[in-house]
Amino acid sequence: MFVYSEACGVTGCEPGVTRKVMGYNDAMMMCEITFETGAKGNVHKHPHTQVTYIAEGKFAFTIGEETGEVSKGDCVLIPPDTLHGTVCLEAGKLVDVFSPKREDFLN
Repeated sequence: MFVYSEACGVTGCEPGVTRKVMGYNDAMMMCEITFETGAKGNVHKHPHTQVTYIAEGKFAFTIGEETGEVSKGDCVLIPPDTLHGTVCLEAGKLVDVFSPKREDFLN
């Protein structure tokens, strides 16, 4: 199966943040998240395992009690039910992979 970026719809999230659901099945989902400088991914948690690849830009992530800065080429792993959020320090894109898929992103 091929998924073409131009065919994927864009969903507004928080101010300065958009999401594209790129592909999924019941077991996993991949999304591209675009951030403007200063935009925030608000602190939240969900029952999914999440791995995030920093495709562009620079971000400060908080995962549980730990905060760290990551930039292009880096990755973060977020266990299920762990509070996490991010602030975009330099405009960029994240590639989020969830297991299982995020049903709430499909509604």
